Amino acid sequence: MLENISYNQHTDKTLYAHQSYRMETTTVSSGSQDGDMSRLMDRVTIQGESTVALTYSSSMTLNTDEDGKYGMLQGLVANLLKEQGINTTVTIDDNEIDIASITPEEANALVADDGYFGVEQTSERIFQFAVGIAGGDPSRIEAIKEGVDRGFQEALDAFGGTLPDISYETYDAVMEKLDNWVEESQSVA
Repeated sequence: MLENISYNQHTDKTLYAHQSYRMETTTVSSGSQDGDMSRLMDRVTIQGESTVALTYSSSMTLNTDEDGKYGMLQGLVANLLKEQGINTTVTIDDNEIDIASITPEEANALVADDGYFGVEQTSERIFQFAVGIAGGDPSRIEAIKEGVDRGFQEALDAFGGTLPDISYETYDAVMEKLDNWVEESQSVA
């Protein structure tokens, strides 16, 4: 007598989805400058293509790999920057990095605590720039902080009022460096 029959078939089907996208927006505004009517037009076009491996299991659930999602976002950002005439390469020391082809691991290394775009190195560059602009004069601390605040606010506005946590941490680190600089300058005087 037969007591049990089971049949398991595990088949995954991989298909490749090719996606092309294009979004274009045009803003037209008219203004008067010294009595002359002028017409200003801004045009932004975002376009790109991506191919993503889509895997369907026998239960017909869609599994998209993380690299595919990252690749789509990376392509979108790179195309947006290129459309605006912004170079997608960054020079760090003697190395040139193209964000259009950077891997997720490389991106994570760049924003890590000790990475070039991490909190410490970025806050130090901002601090050095601000102190340099002020001529190394600690009595200008309020103007320096006002400039940093204005830049941070512009970034907030540009990104819809919210930034990644690393941006807030960098801002705090810059302000702390500025406060320490003023304290050290006062203790020396």
